[in-house]
Amino acid sequence: MTGLAALVTGGTGRVGGAIARRLETEGYRVMAAGRGDGDLTRADGARALVGLAVEELGGLDLLVNAAADGFWPRSVGEVTEADWDAALGAAAKGSFFVTQAAAPHLRRSELGLVVMIEDVASFQPWPSFAPHCAAKAAQAMLTRVLARALGPEVRVCGIAPGSVAVAPEEEDRRAAETLLARIGTPDDVADAVLYLAGARFVTGSTILVDGGRLIAPPPR
Repeated sequence: MTGLAALVTGGTGRVGGAIARRLETEGYRVMAAGRGDGDLTRADGARALVGLAVEELGGLDLLVNAAADGFWPRSVGEVTEADWDAALGAAAKGSFFVTQAAAPHLRRSELGLVVMIEDVASFQPWPSFAPHCAAKAAQAMLTRVLARALGPEVRVCGIAPGSVAVAPEEEDRRAAETLLARIGTPDDVADAVLYLAGARFVTGSTILVDGGRLIAPPPR
């Protein structure tokens, strides 16, 4: 895989940053894009970011859609239109238009892979995070839609992390929600990205990196 080019949106965040660093360690040329590199809530901003990445990296082999916004607790009665725009703008709309712009370049690559960083929230109803759950569910569906649309040249896969980037005071409570009785780390998500890069017969599916949280019984 040495010498391949990767664009990581949300690449300055905790999870996206860990992915970008791991890819660099593995020999990828990486653009770790943050908020200052483009407005992914706009189609023209997404296209401009891909153009910049292709120019800087000399091509594109791997796209990781890790950008997200709007993850803050709100009761259903408190949710605003701005909350919806923030959550859907980066995770759903942004992932779609960045992938759309990247597709012609990925089709010319031997690797040709898109990885959506989803969330277990796309499978679980969290009443205090309604826009986030809906945005991540939309992104998870895009994984499947785009896998059908872009195959066979481009594979599209998802990774749904559980508790991998939590505040220290939350660690014990989140650990109790998993079958492994511990939290994960952003590096666990990076491991899954590398697995998918080498798993040439995997597309249209999502890997859960959640320590068994999704199937764990509620804490007593």
